[in-house]
Amino acid sequence: MRDEKPPPAAAAAAPAPPRVTHRARIVRPQPQNPVFKRCGTLVERRGQSRGPPPDRAGAGGVAAPARPSGGEGAGMVLGGGMAAAAVGGDDAVVMQLGGAEGEETVVTVNCPDQTGLGCDLCRTILEFGLRITRADVSTDGHWCFVVFWVVPRSSSIKVRWASLKNRLMSMCPSSYSIPFFYRDVSQPEPGPLQFYLLKLMSPDRKGLLHDVTHILSDLELIIHRVKVSTTPDGRVVDLFFITDGMELLHRKERQEETCSALTATLGPSISCEVVPAEGFQQGFSSLPPEIAEELFRAELADTDSEVCSSPLSAELRKVRTTATVNFDNSLSPAHTLVQIVCADQKGLIYDILRTMKDCNIQIFYGRFRSDKKGSASKGSSGCREVDLFVKQVDGKKVTDPAKQDALRSRLRSETLHPLRVMVVGRGPDTELLVANPVEASGKGRPRVFYDATLALKALGICIFSVRTASFVCSISGLVFHSIGSSSFAPFQAEIGRQAASERHWEVYRFLLDDSKEFPLASSLANRNCVVDRARKTLMGCYN
Repeated sequence: MRDEKPPPAAAAAAPAPPRVTHRARIVRPQPQNPVFKRCGTLVERRGQSRGPPPDRAGAGGVAAPARPSGGEGAGMVLGGGMAAAAVGGDDAVVMQLGGAEGEETVVTVNCPDQTGLGCDLCRTILEFGLRITRADVSTDGHWCFVVFWVVPRSSSIKVRWASLKNRLMSMCPSSYSIPFFYRDVSQPEPGPLQFYLLKLMSPDRKGLLHDVTHILSDLELIIHRVKVSTTPDGRVVDLFFITDGMELLHRKERQEETCSALTATLGPSISCEVVPAEGFQQGFSSLPPEIAEELFRAELADTDSEVCSSPLSAELRKVRTTATVNFDNSLSPAHTLVQIVCADQKGLIYDILRTMKDCNIQIFYGRFRSDKKGSASKGSSGCREVDLFVKQVDGKKVTDPAKQDALRSRLRSETLHPLRVMVVGRGPDTELLVANPVEASGKGRPRVFYDATLALKALGICIFSVRTASFVCSISGLVFHSIGSSSFAPFQAEIGRQAASERHWEVYRFLLDDSKEFPLASSLANRNCVVDRARKTLMGCYN
């Protein structure tokens, strides 16, 4: 019996991980080496040499990743050019904030383990607009220790660090999930998500949809479905079905904060209302069969197809040849080593952990490194190296060649093109389609709508505003009529889900304005430009 909880690790900046050249081996810390005094086990590759596997490296079978250094513990003020405080203390989540703009913040998570926890943590970090530059993951199946080094993807993103800490804390299993702890029955079980409908009416202008999305993201409001409509008199009606990451939107103060933030940015001419979305269900998208087949196929096309415009740029064709996934069962008697080398991109670590979670592969030790020669945030493709010691859900190694091939194919697909982008014709109109796979748990990818609208704003493309017949829309007990006109153009941007290729996908559809300044229907080059800009924005080249 153990009568005390393992102490949380102090968070600080870590030394650069050793470069990996061929095979992984675990190096145990040596007291006489000052580097090893402040680090846990390190992963190196030294030719064909073999060392103790991760299951033999530490007490209880836990191979601890490199611990961050440079600070004396949680709650201390960091030295340097600018003071930086640590958020947290004796908690499962500790943050050591970067001292200046561009410096990494170190996020340490030390808590009981559960299936898919790493994926859930990465999704939340991605949701806050942060880029994970590197990461260490270690678990013995009962307790985990995870370190993320993160930076904001853009200087325009306002990160609420204290709120991020609280969100991550809420995802960590309570100590009573470990057998030697007693459960506190006073702690309530988490309930189902509460959906809300945000109704916004505003004068229309270029970039409006992205500006609203940016505000909602800063407020930690998660968009699950959007319906956008325009009227002939220059007004727009946006219906956002949202949840609150802070779980406070049921309060009047939180609703007023949301409307005040929108008014402060968009001006006093808008009207805003937040109400519960009773009975909300995720909508389903229905694409024509030939378009669905093109959008969801396993491999990307090098050239244009007859039904769509989605060619690969020269950069992406080069990236497609760089991704490698290898398996090694010789280093550990209990674990399979999965080695991944691929181009860096936005959400890459999330995509890898999501794939492992959906494929029922358990990660016991993992290290994610990036090549400093390139950076996706600067428009170039840096290289990302990943080492994962894994088991199947039955506790066995991944030795079956067929299972290895299936996992390799899935990982290559998710690391090369986790999101699908197309521009298609819808009668005389042009539509942008963006699709991403949904987790087996039903959760979608964060900030896809944000990035898609950012790309359209950068190109100066408006959501389609041509009029159709008048109608009345009734949602959640509210009735919305067209304003100042007898005609109304419904649903020019929407989010739905569709089943294809034995998976579920989240599909974003934008009906685009075909302007004289940027014609789409008559210009293949402009349609390709939309696809390329959207794809690169989603992959983190511009944010």
